[in-house]
Amino acid sequence: MAFNAPSRKKESIPINADLRKYLKKYSREVALPLQYEDLLDYSSSLPLLDQQGNDTLWETVYFQGHRQTELYDALKTIYALLKTDGDIGAYHHLTIARIDYCTFGNTKPFRVRIINRLNDNYDHFYVKRADASRVYGLELEDLLSPNRITFLVDGETLIEEHIAGIPGDDFMQKTRNESVFNQIRLAKEFVKFNERCFVRLLGDMRAYNFVVDITPDIEGSQFRLRAIDFDQQSYEGRKSFYLPQYFKENNPIIFMGVKHMTSETVRQYQLEERSLIAARVKASGERFLELMKIMTADDLSPPDKVEQLKEELGRHHKTHAFKDCRTMGEIVWVNIQLVLQKEFRQSDITQEVN
Repeated sequence: MAFNAPSRKKESIPINADLRKYLKKYSREVALPLQYEDLLDYSSSLPLLDQQGNDTLWETVYFQGHRQTELYDALKTIYALLKTDGDIGAYHHLTIARIDYCTFGNTKPFRVRIINRLNDNYDHFYVKRADASRVYGLELEDLLSPNRITFLVDGETLIEEHIAGIPGDDFMQKTRNESVFNQIRLAKEFVKFNERCFVRLLGDMRAYNFVVDITPDIEGSQFRLRAIDFDQQSYEGRKSFYLPQYFKENNPIIFMGVKHMTSETVRQYQLEERSLIAARVKASGERFLELMKIMTADDLSPPDKVEQLKEELGRHHKTHAFKDCRTMGEIVWVNIQLVLQKEFRQSDITQEVN
């Protein structure tokens, strides 16, 4: 089974008072020197091409004189907030090299390229419109995955750090050149990535929405797949939308798994990842439960999608545990409880967040 797109364009979901209080408590919400809307006031733009001269669907935007100086100073301050808790003194040698704007997709982000004048090294970060489901997705990534992630919120503006790695769609074109050993490692990591997405219901993880982080090892390389787009955190109604294995864009790695792994091996890696997620939940203490309590009360998706997903997940898990779920957050919470239990005990699933 494969499909190509969400059922309809996702509407932006506002951050409610409880979520905002949570973000402030854990230093995710801070006062920023500019807002997303400020960057829309650019005077001109040019298409950004890749090294082969192809349109990247990004535009490099330009601002007039004094306005540019103000914005660039503000963006350097934001970078300092991301990296050193606002200590701008450590970044006097940095400058804004370029601001790119993407009109493709829901987020329409600005990507800021910042460069070190001393050695020409560069980094990026993103300025986006804040959206509640995206914020839940980022926070769940930080709590439940092996990856730490930094983001900041102020009003309707979201700042995200750049996640380094090779874009999945670019990497897919090169996988055929990997050694058998590396192919096995890639297939293993995809199983784990697939499991992480399904446990916390992060959708739309086709190749261009994740990156491949490669670490050279004693023999071959180690691989980690990292989500870079959290727009579809528990929004769609189709269960398969939360399983990267069903996207045709991911077929090159999926076929490696079919070739090199048995069903017993796949099961082993799934259980390993569930065990790691359970350990992360335990390590997060009250923070995870606090987030889930807020998320279960939030309205993140239309009722028809909630009904569809809880029915499909009920059939998948062969349980009635989802029947009383009224929100996507409740479905996420029940799904996490189910996949982390060795035996499904329905009576104790939801009591901890009620």
